[in-house]
Amino acid sequence: MINGGAMESEQKLKEYQAKTNNDNKFDIDLDFGIHYEKSLAKILSLGKIEVKTERDKWKETRNIAIELSCNSKKSGLAITEADWWAHILSWKGDIVSVILMPVDKMKKIVKESVRKKNGRIVMGGDNNASEIALIPLEDIANAF
Repeated sequence: MINGGAMESEQKLKEYQAKTNNDNKFDIDLDFGIHYEKSLAKILSLGKIEVKTERDKWKETRNIAIELSCNSKKSGLAITEADWWAHILSWKGDIVSVILMPVDKMKKIVKESVRKKNGRIVMGGDNNASEIALIPLEDIANAF
């Protein structure tokens, strides 16, 4: 889990200034955009983020795997103290996408996906000791 919070990050946020072109061609929604740039900067620098990486297999299965327990003890999504869940999709060693959402939202998506039988719970990991939710990427996209 990444835990931001360094004083340096807070100072950077206070000093954050939007960079604009010299030709005075601004998007009508510049203030809106700046607000959300600052919001993302705050999440990345000050928030607690649980980061998981999905290697190549997701591209074939169109699922992500989310650990819920290991050796009969809650783990992963079930016990994270993070505010945000980041799920990195990598392909042949390169990051192709990052899914970032509040942990509470990810928990609801997992529960609903399994309830509707789109997602499923399987055993996996070392010695099949982990209970893992396999959740279709489509369910994550459709949750919004």
